[in-house]
Amino acid sequence: MEFSEVVRTRRMTRDFTGEPVGREVIERCLDLAVRSPSAGKTQGWRVVGLLGNDTAAYWDAALPATARGSFAFPGLLRAAFVGVVTVSPRAYVERYGEPDKSRTGLGAGRGAWPVPYWTVDGAMATMTFLHALHDEGLGALFFAVAHENDVRAVLGIPDEAEIIGAVAAGQPTQGDVRKGASASRRRRSGADAVTWGRWA
Repeated sequence: MEFSEVVRTRRMTRDFTGEPVGREVIERCLDLAVRSPSAGKTQGWRVVGLLGNDTAAYWDAALPATARGSFAFPGLLRAAFVGVVTVSPRAYVERYGEPDKSRTGLGAGRGAWPVPYWTVDGAMATMTFLHALHDEGLGALFFAVAHENDVRAVLGIPDEAEIIGAVAAGQPTQGDVRKGASASRRRRSGADAVTWGRWA
């Protein structure tokens, strides 16, 4: 697809067929994600990925069986891939303590950062990942991680790594599927999103 088509047609997908997706497809998409901007080229984000039957470990921790009867999007659990996106504040502090960046003062600690660029970088990489998955013909959803402590425990994610969310991906179910609660909200235009010259 042309880039403009990728951006305009990408949607959050909440219902999947369960058809498998190859590990090489996910890694190909992540190979594009690592080309996203990164402060100091720190690249302090990592995805903990699960494929196929292994995704059950995530869902058992984040959405216990006792809660699934009332879950609005049961087809989400058929996603072929689930990846938990993590970022490392420490990696940025260490990178900015190196000689070529030490003049910034950002190596003093995470409190020295007026903007948490680990989150910014992780978010930009995640957006690129979502676009790449769509370009591969897959559906994908970025969503918040529930029961974070349980997810950390089952996936071995250390406390130092901050979880910013998860991505589910796979072949989307065709036809009418339930949309998210915000789907009907109006999307702004580019003109709506900019204030020229100064804040009005």
